[in-house]
Amino acid sequence: MITDSIGFHFEDMDAISLKEQAIAAWLTDAIVSENKKPGTINCIFCSDEYLLKMNQIYLDHDTFTDIITFNYVEHEVISGDLFISLERVMENATNFGVEYLHELKRVMIHGVLHLIGYNDKTPQEAKEIRAKEDFYLTLLAD
Repeated sequence: MITDSIGFHFEDMDAISLKEQAIAAWLTDAIVSENKKPGTINCIFCSDEYLLKMNQIYLDHDTFTDIITFNYVEHEVISGDLFISLERVMENATNFGVEYLHELKRVMIHGVLHLIGYNDKTPQEAKEIRAKEDFYLTLLAD
């Protein structure tokens, strides 16, 4: 389903219940808060195996991950595809002792923050993006 310029799609998984309009508005507000313009963002939910294959093909990584972000940003317009493993999110939620939907929202905002230009390659970058995730998560009512 497309909500504004944020789309929610399920590749090889059954659809889960999401408050799509609220999440789309929240992600859009985050983009605007970072002084960027919202473009088209697709949140594509899939299995671990699906995302592993993408990781191998497109990034030459042979590891499981919770998200792969494809950046289509042009100038200040934030666009991209966020491929998210629902299985990995579920496992991470259990490992971190948080609600599944909370962890899913963290992963979604993480991908959007990457599109905006935040990275997590160094300890300082990881600390900064995590603080941004925490900040934006406080702005979204469950």
